[in-house]
Amino acid sequence: MIISRTPFRISLFGGGSDYPTWYREHGGSVFGMAIDKYCRISVRHLPPFFEHKHRIVYSRIELVNDIGKIEHPAVRAILREMRVENGIEVHHDGDLPARSGLGSSSSFTVGLINALNALNGRHVSRHELAHEAIRIEQEVIRENVGSQDQVWAAYGGLNRVDFNRDGSFEVTPVILPTQRRMELQGSLMMFFTGLSRIASEVAGAQIANMGNKTRHIKTMTHMVDEALDIINTPSRPISAIGELLHEGWMLKRDLAKNVTNQMIDELYEAGRAAGAVGGKLLGAGGGGFMVFFVPPEKQAAVRAKLSKLINVSFAIEPNGSKIMLYEPDGFSA
Repeated sequence: MIISRTPFRISLFGGGSDYPTWYREHGGSVFGMAIDKYCRISVRHLPPFFEHKHRIVYSRIELVNDIGKIEHPAVRAILREMRVENGIEVHHDGDLPARSGLGSSSSFTVGLINALNALNGRHVSRHELAHEAIRIEQEVIRENVGSQDQVWAAYGGLNRVDFNRDGSFEVTPVILPTQRRMELQGSLMMFFTGLSRIASEVAGAQIANMGNKTRHIKTMTHMVDEALDIINTPSRPISAIGELLHEGWMLKRDLAKNVTNQMIDELYEAGRAAGAVGGKLLGAGGGGFMVFFVPPEKQAAVRAKLSKLINVSFAIEPNGSKIMLYEPDGFSA
């Protein structure tokens, strides 16, 4: 059996510029972090003692004899692309809900690619993991997804990621003194809105509207440089990140009608009224998790104001997808 562990992520600035329809013309940049909440995937060769050949376990259980009949699109695509012939069992467990803005779908894709390669006795680099996950999600499954989630799932860390017009990407770790890093991490609060959504559907409306929102996306991309200047300049208060988040959210919510709704707007304003400097919905929008920048002394008040929501604590995860258990010598037909 092989078990992979792959982190989820929080994207702070530059979201939207990581869609290939944008960065292949303009280039793109994002700034964010992997967090210590994970997608865990176990894979093993399934012994031939069952009526089914493949067993896929996630929020459902699929028992099939033909890969083409697997309904989970990522599992079906990855097993086909990797030309899996022997019976296989895939089991998924996630720390946080899917479809919630944390890049969980890409973490699943990266984690499964990593685990299956390990089962085949092959180590893959972080770059190859991210690149292959991007290819499968965008070109094989053909989902409306960007390219940042796969990178954070593969690399981990607090990074700036630049997307080039030729389709390549560059990952630059953000190096900070421990105190400044803890100031940033300790000022972020994450709440689950209780709403789930299909990111590809929300993103589709944004992609279709990109031609009309060029100024918005360029401004949001330039915020990556501004955010890095803030955290790298000791004389600038870390609270300026919160103000920048607020500016970015005001732009993002204007990208498409389905980015926000009345309930989300009310939650955001409640958080701000209680002491949050700024914040945003994570991912494409429409629901999922919301992150706020809150000075430590105001966090109790924000938590009380949003007491109906689940508050999830987190830390920056320095590592990307890892093989946590490597026992390949199980049953093999």
